[in-house]
Amino acid sequence: MRAGMFLLAVGLLAQTPDPAYEPLSRAYVALRSGDYDRAIPLFLKAVEAAPGRAAIRKDLAYAWLKAGENELAREQFREAMRLEPADHHVALEHAFLCFETGQKVQARRSFDRIRRTGDPQSRATAEQAFRNIDGPLETGIARWKEAIRRGGGNFSAHYELATLAEQRDELELAAEHYEAAWRLVPDRRSVLVDLGRTWKSLNRVDQAHAALLAASRGGEPRAAESSRELLPPRYPYVPEFRAALALDPANIELRRELAYLLLRMERQPEAEEEFRIVTGLNERDVLSAAQLGFLYLARGDRLNAMPLLERVLRGTDEELANRVRAVLRLPQTLRSRTGGSPRAASLDAKEMAERSIRAGYMKDALKYLQMAHEADPVDFNVMLKLGWTYNILRQDSLAASWFNLARRSTDPRVAADAHKAWRKLHPGLARVRTSVWMFPFYSSRWRDVFSYGQIRTDVRVAGPLRPYVSARFIGDVRGGVGPGLPQNLSESSVILGIGVSTATWRGFTGWAEAGSAYNYLSHHVTPDYRGGLSFFRSFGRSLGAERPGWFAETTADGIFVSRFGDDVLVYSQNRFGHTASTGPLRLQLFLNANATADVRRQYWANFVEFGPGARFRWTPLSDSLFFTLNLLRGAHTTNRDNPRSPNFFDLRAGFGYAFSY
Repeated sequence: MRAGMFLLAVGLLAQTPDPAYEPLSRAYVALRSGDYDRAIPLFLKAVEAAPGRAAIRKDLAYAWLKAGENELAREQFREAMRLEPADHHVALEHAFLCFETGQKVQARRSFDRIRRTGDPQSRATAEQAFRNIDGPLETGIARWKEAIRRGGGNFSAHYELATLAEQRDELELAAEHYEAAWRLVPDRRSVLVDLGRTWKSLNRVDQAHAALLAASRGGEPRAAESSRELLPPRYPYVPEFRAALALDPANIELRRELAYLLLRMERQPEAEEEFRIVTGLNERDVLSAAQLGFLYLARGDRLNAMPLLERVLRGTDEELANRVRAVLRLPQTLRSRTGGSPRAASLDAKEMAERSIRAGYMKDALKYLQMAHEADPVDFNVMLKLGWTYNILRQDSLAASWFNLARRSTDPRVAADAHKAWRKLHPGLARVRTSVWMFPFYSSRWRDVFSYGQIRTDVRVAGPLRPYVSARFIGDVRGGVGPGLPQNLSESSVILGIGVSTATWRGFTGWAEAGSAYNYLSHHVTPDYRGGLSFFRSFGRSLGAERPGWFAETTADGIFVSRFGDDVLVYSQNRFGHTASTGPLRLQLFLNANATADVRRQYWANFVEFGPGARFRWTPLSDSLFFTLNLLRGAHTTNRDNPRSPNFFDLRAGFGYAFSY
């Protein structure tokens, strides 16, 4: 029974169709008639259907050979050799094709391997081929060594010796003489490509990257292209730039690029040092002189700035000189229009940046704006856009530095926009920041005016936590409205405390605070411990938006307060509506949906509210001042001990104001 089942299985397998059979049969027919143009595509289909069959790849390789495509044949023999390492005939075919197509190093290695591991016939053929390649290399290396020993150590001698040594796999010798040749003629940066390739083969990766990076920024287009093919696809790191400059300290392009990278990383002292070296090495580099002079000028160092800016004024770049004159408030001169100016590159980069911004590709926009700034380092409009772009990409520290530079623009609009943006970002990035906010409002339900406010000073330190000292005010005008007044509406206290808060992450902020509350009515001092987690997120057009549109925002807070009987309260406030813009008036109309709850289930802390509202501001007034008006219908979700109605209406009108410094 088992024997029968086995024979049946064998029969079924024998009937399984070969996926490569149909294209192979047609390929061999075409091959017999000499029609290689028809045979080769059919072989390729067969390879795709059965990629692990070495025989198909060998037949395809021979077809490529007959068609005169030696490089394509070489690659198919290489794949066949990988699939069948013991096929020494295929290995020989691959080795000969490597030699014929210029890959002499690979050919020598292949012949060397076959002459040691192949069958007798293959070993004999490989031995002769190996000697034909290796003999002249050995003789040439000995000849050039002797020439250098006798004092003929010029560039050509070192370079020829290094080339022969690399072909013979004497990589240490090759690296030594490639480096010697480059030291003799450092302008030949194509030699750095050879040196980097050799170091890479020796697994000296850091040295290889340094040589290739220097070659990629050295001004020789062919060397730059060859080196980039050997470098990693990512952008180089600062230590890699440093290592490349240690190898090639006179490489102006490399050093200038490092300076701009350091500037983008907000490492201005290091960037200035690199620009100083560049301007010292090449007095005609007016772009670097203008950039360094402007950096000096931006921090008030006019003494060091003026010689550099005067160098730009004496230079041949008239447009750049006129931009410097604008910064220095000097009269403009008539410029001639010449092609090939860096300003043209700046204009192209700015146009590409504008397109990227309109399409929402902010990382691409950043790349083009950086190119525009490097081409024209005193274009304040580019600096302003760099600030906005970094701000959108949530890199506020870099954004603030660009806004600070753009504040010096001679264009009043650019300077005003940059100053306004810098003022918004600077307090959050300062070492010590003091913020003040207040929110007084009238409530028709309680017929009272309540006021909340805080002054707080934060210290920016390393790590996720930020310590602060705080003074809060929570009170009302009437000092109490009888029974039923929720204690959270008016504590009638000034609360002094110290605490820590976390950085905001995805809208969440945590905080904890310990202090004392001074009740200004009873004059009692009570320990006060509070803390919590806050969340805020908004979408759409904010109140300060220039264009109208829909918006939504949500605020959620979970707060522990020791003075409320160690209670935990949870607030959720949500608004959805439309932002309108009419002249100087900025107006938002929206619907409120609010909810409050607490752990202890006290009536005053458990309710929901719904209703329309409005928020508005006038542009001539401070951006931080706004007014609110809300008409709310509410209901308590628990009414135990509630002395009032479970449902209520409340008209609330107030204003908010905040600032930081």
